[in-house]
Amino acid sequence: MGKFVEPSSNDRLRSQYGPSDKSAVRVQRNESVTIKAEAEGLNFFYGTLQALKNINMEFPANQVTAVIGPSGCGKSTLLRCFNRIHDLYPETRYEGRITLQPSGINLIGPETDPLEMRMRMSMVFQKPNAFPKSVFENVAFGLRLKGIKGRELEEQVERSLRSAALWDEVKDRLRDSAYTLSGGQQQRLCIARALATDPEMLLFDEPTSALDPIATGKIEDLIFTLKRDVTVIIVTHNMQQAARVSDFTAFMYLGELIEVSPTKKMFENPSNKLTEEYITGHFG
Repeated sequence: MGKFVEPSSNDRLRSQYGPSDKSAVRVQRNESVTIKAEAEGLNFFYGTLQALKNINMEFPANQVTAVIGPSGCGKSTLLRCFNRIHDLYPETRYEGRITLQPSGINLIGPETDPLEMRMRMSMVFQKPNAFPKSVFENVAFGLRLKGIKGRELEEQVERSLRSAALWDEVKDRLRDSAYTLSGGQQQRLCIARALATDPEMLLFDEPTSALDPIATGKIEDLIFTLKRDVTVIIVTHNMQQAARVSDFTAFMYLGELIEVSPTKKMFENPSNKLTEEYITGHFG
C-alpha cells in the first residue's frame, strides 16, 4: 500500500471548492463600459512551471482594476505580461492573447515590439526605482528616447510632474538628485516618469507597500485621479486598498482567475466561496 500523504492546504481548498468556472469570470459590467484590453486563454510559463492558467478577463477603459490573491498566485506575473518584462528573462513563454483596443494588437504576439509595449504599458514597481539622475532627467528619460528635446521636453516634464501631483514640491529642485526626495516623492516621481511617454495603461505592482500611511494616501488619491486619462491595473495584498481605489476587483488563486466583478460586489457578496474565504481571512 502506498504511503499516505497529508494534502496541503492549497489542495484541500481546491478540492473543496473545485476549479473555477471560466465562463463566470468575465467582468460583470454595464454594456456601455468600453473595454481597453482583454486576456483570452492566457497561459504563462517560467520554464516548465506554469504560472498562469487559462486567464480570460476584460479590463475596462478608464477604470481601476485591482488584482488580489495570496502570495504566489500569479498577480504580478499577470501584470508583467502587459509590458513584456518577462521577455528580459530566459525560458519564459506566453500562450493565448492579450488584445489591446481599439488597435486590436496582441500585446504578447511575436510580431509586437516589447520596447514599444513598455512605452505604452508603463509600470510602477513595489519600491521606488528612481534613476541615479536629477529629478528632471528621471522624467525626461523616456521622452529623450522618443527624440523629444528643447522647449517641448521641458513642457512635457512639467506636465508629467503636475499629473503626478509632484510639481509644486519639486519645481525648484529639478536639478537635484532624485535621491534627495522622500520615499513617497520618489514613488510619485516614478509615476511621473511612467506618465511622460503618454501610456495607454498604467500598471502598479504593490506601489505603496514600502510607504508610510500619508504617502500611501497621496498615491491612492493620485490613482483615483489618473483613471480619467488612462486605464489602471493595480496588484495589491491590501484588500482595504483594493476596496478604496478600484472599480473592479479580480481574485486569483494558484495561477487561476477565480472571480472578477465590480469591487463593491466582490467585497460585499462574492460569487465564489473561495473568494469569500480569502476576503474574510480564512487563508492568505
